[in-house]
Amino acid sequence: MFESRFESGNLRRAIQVYEYEYDLILKPDYNTRGYTQWYYFSVSNTKAGKNYRFNIINLIKPDSLYNHGMRPLMYSDAAAKKTGRGWIRTGSDICYYQNSMKRKNAGYYYTLTWQCSFEHDKDTVYLSHSYPYTYTDMQRYLNALEADPKRKNRMRRRVLC
Repeated sequence: MFESRFESGNLRRAIQVYEYEYDLILKPDYNTRGYTQWYYFSVSNTKAGKNYRFNIINLIKPDSLYNHGMRPLMYSDAAAKKTGRGWIRTGSDICYYQNSMKRKNAGYYYTLTWQCSFEHDKDTVYLSHSYPYTYTDMQRYLNALEADPKRKNRMRRRVLC
């Protein structure tokens, strides 16, 4: 089961292609003309030891760090509870390439594909392009700065718009 209805989640649709393979379509970034490159979503009800393949099929950059060794990030709820482990880089058989889907404006979309397996049955696993840093994370940090007697005099927080 796929989900992205949480802060900074951006998966629009997951289409099952084979038993453990999924084509994924991302929501575009806000205030852009359809820009899609980062991703953040969860997969739950996992099966341990199975090789899953994920294909994000609507990316727009012609090249990616995934072609130079970068790997997706994964966070497992079960691993975090059991061992305290947080985000880790994961994935094998990673490839980023131009696909045959035409974009409205010009050019083609690109696909990021990778394979990974999960350690735990019925786990909830989060997959992300980079370490998530949400608006709530930023607010927590700014509140901590304002509460720090040594730092609060060096900053001023105002509504911008």
